[in-house]
Amino acid sequence: MNQKDAINLLSLIGGLLVTIVILAAFNAYVIITPGQAGVLSVLGKAKDGVLLEGLHFKPPFVSSVDIYDVTVQKFEVPAQSSTKDLQDLSASFAINFRLDPTQVVAIRRTQGTLQNIVAKIIAPQTQESFKIAAAKRTVEEAITRRSELKEDFDNALSTRLEKYGILVLDTSVVDLNFSPEFARAVEDKQIAEQRAQRAVYITQEAEQQAQAEINRAKGKAEAQRLLAETLKEQGGGLVLQKEAIEAWREGGAQMPRVLVMDGSGKNSVPFLFNYSDSLSENTP
Repeated sequence: MNQKDAINLLSLIGGLLVTIVILAAFNAYVIITPGQAGVLSVLGKAKDGVLLEGLHFKPPFVSSVDIYDVTVQKFEVPAQSSTKDLQDLSASFAINFRLDPTQVVAIRRTQGTLQNIVAKIIAPQTQESFKIAAAKRTVEEAITRRSELKEDFDNALSTRLEKYGILVLDTSVVDLNFSPEFARAVEDKQIAEQRAQRAVYITQEAEQQAQAEINRAKGKAEAQRLLAETLKEQGGGLVLQKEAIEAWREGGAQMPRVLVMDGSGKNSVPFLFNYSDSLSENTP
């Protein structure tokens, strides 16, 4: 090997060493940004101690850092259960949560990725928590007292997820459905209530009509009493005249041209006839 070849070899080795040093330098640190937490693994084994925001050094080439988002996450999870009265009830919950930064090492060792956390922890625990809340009440109570159902669900879910390093911030009931059989029962109940209200209305209307009839009867009785007093005071003549005229009116007769009064007394009953009609009958 001549001197030129030796120089070329040394240059090549030097270049490789520089490249290795540069790669090692870039691989020897990690930057954790706000809202993140990191877990350092060396040769595939997770190390104790959470890497919080900032610059952290690590062994190059033989280590890796798993970074977890510890800001608020939101997932919608379905759940089904049976109520206290053995009715099927289904719901969908929107769950806001975040990972406890101090527990990400344990999360890394037991659950791995965020997708595993949702599929293996949050979804089944949501199901169990919903069963606990739904079993305390009937399906009608679950619907009419939704806030109480949600409160029991929140308490159960928070307790169950906290031990996994998952902090529940808020939940909301996106949808709450019951079985078709219960839906028909609710519809039948509403129809029955409407019919009952209609019956009450008809009863009240009948009572009002009956009261009106009573009032009319009382008024008629009072009129009859006054009529009797008038008969007693006037000897009955004026009243008989009044009744004769009213009978003529109710019969629909035309206005008579002649009114004949009996001369036997001032209160005698009038005799009504149409003089022109009589003449026409007697004219040939």
